[in-house]
Amino acid sequence: MSLSKYVYQMLGSYMEQLHYHPIRTKSISSCVIALSGNVVSQYMSGAKVLNQDSLIAFGLFGLIFGGTVPHFFYQLLDRVLTEETSNLYMKQLLIERLIYTPLFQALALYMLARLEGRSQKESKQQLLRLYWPVLKANWIWLTVLQYLNLRVVPPMLRVLVVNLIGFFWCIFLANKRRKVQEARDKRQ
Repeated sequence: MSLSKYVYQMLGSYMEQLHYHPIRTKSISSCVIALSGNVVSQYMSGAKVLNQDSLIAFGLFGLIFGGTVPHFFYQLLDRVLTEETSNLYMKQLLIERLIYTPLFQALALYMLARLEGRSQKESKQQLLRLYWPVLKANWIWLTVLQYLNLRVVPPMLRVLVVNLIGFFWCIFLANKRRKVQEARDKRQ
């Protein structure tokens, strides 16, 4: 019983912060989730020492973009598509999957490389190598989860759900980026 009480208190505190400080709360939770996903990814790969540049990049990306961009996107989506809109959830899903996701994936891949200290040229090359495989995987693996997020989850909690899904996506993305980097390092 005491564990569930603690979980409810944490959830209540999170909801209160989300209500009074939505952007800050979403940004901090996105930062923590992105960092955690990156740490798990590095440990899964057998890393003896954590790559600090990657940790900083994922954390900063989550803090700066991971909470704010989805927050404003979902606000806009709710304003543009109202309950009166026929096939509301399908329209939301199509806009999210076909417009937002490709743009956000490009932003993520490019900015993660830049935040790691890579040059503009290197960041662009990594973006070009990873963009299509990552976007295709996103569409294949996350479309159903995103539909459920839009259909079932209250608007106030959508970014949290996206961030929780994003935990696993960060693991995937970090692994994908690491493999590309390792292949590049072997060629040099």
